[in-house]
Amino acid sequence: MKEGLVSIITPAYKAAGYIHHTIESVLAQTYSNWELLIANDCSPDNTAEVVRSWAVKDDRIKLIDLAVNSGPAGARNASINAAQGQWIAFLDSDDLWLPSKLERCMQFALDKKAALVFTGFRRINADGSQTGEYVSVPKSLSYRQLLGNTAIATSTVLINRQIAGPVEMRKTYYDDFDCWLQILKRGHLAWGLNEDLMRYRVLGQSVSRNKKKSAMHVWRAYRDLEHLGVLASAWHFFWYALRGVLKYRKF
Repeated sequence: MKEGLVSIITPAYKAAGYIHHTIESVLAQTYSNWELLIANDCSPDNTAEVVRSWAVKDDRIKLIDLAVNSGPAGARNASINAAQGQWIAFLDSDDLWLPSKLERCMQFALDKKAALVFTGFRRINADGSQTGEYVSVPKSLSYRQLLGNTAIATSTVLINRQIAGPVEMRKTYYDDFDCWLQILKRGHLAWGLNEDLMRYRVLGQSVSRNKKKSAMHVWRAYRDLEHLGVLASAWHFFWYALRGVLKYRKF
C-alpha cells in the first residue's frame, strides 16, 4: 500500500450519462494524491469509451473492464483488488463530491485515528437541477448501532486499510452496508463528519428506492449474514426502518 494515496472505488454500469460529472468532481478535489479505479461492469452503452477519454488526459484515472457482468459487489472488488492506496474511498458513478471532500475526510480520519469515516450529504435529482435538504450524520456508530441505522452513505465513506484491515464486498444485495458491518465487527467505530461534502443522485430506476424489496434484503442480512435471532433482528429492523423513513421524508 502506498502511504497517503487514496484509491477511489467506482463501479460503473450504464453510467455514460453521468460519469463525466463524477470524474470532474474527483479532478476538482483539493487533495490530489488519489487514483480513480472505475470498474466497467459490461455496460451496454459507451461507459468504457467515456472513461478512456478521461484516462488519456489524466493517468490517475484507470479503467477496469470486467469480462463478465458481476454486479456492484464484483465491480467494487475488482477495483479494490487493483487499489494501491493506504486509503479506500467509495464514489458511485452517478454521485458527486464537493471539492474539499477528500481533504476534510483525510484530516478527520487522522485526527480520530479512525478505521472508517463518513459524512453528511444532500440529494440531487437526475439532471442535477434540484438539491435536497442536508442529511446530517451521527458522531459515531458501533457495529450494533449501525445494525439499526441508515446513516452511512456509500459515496461518503473513507477507510484507512492500515487500521481497518481487509476491505471486501460480499455478493449480497447491500454489499456496502455488509462491508461496513464486517469492519466494525472487528471492534472499530465509524466516525461521522457532520459536513455537507457529497451529492447523491436520485435516479428513477435506482433499486434502493424500492422500499419493500430493500426491507426484505435488510431482514435477510440480519438473519442470514449476521446470524441474529428473530427478536434481535426485529429490534434492529424497527430502528433501521424508522430512521430510513425519517431520512427520506423530505427530498
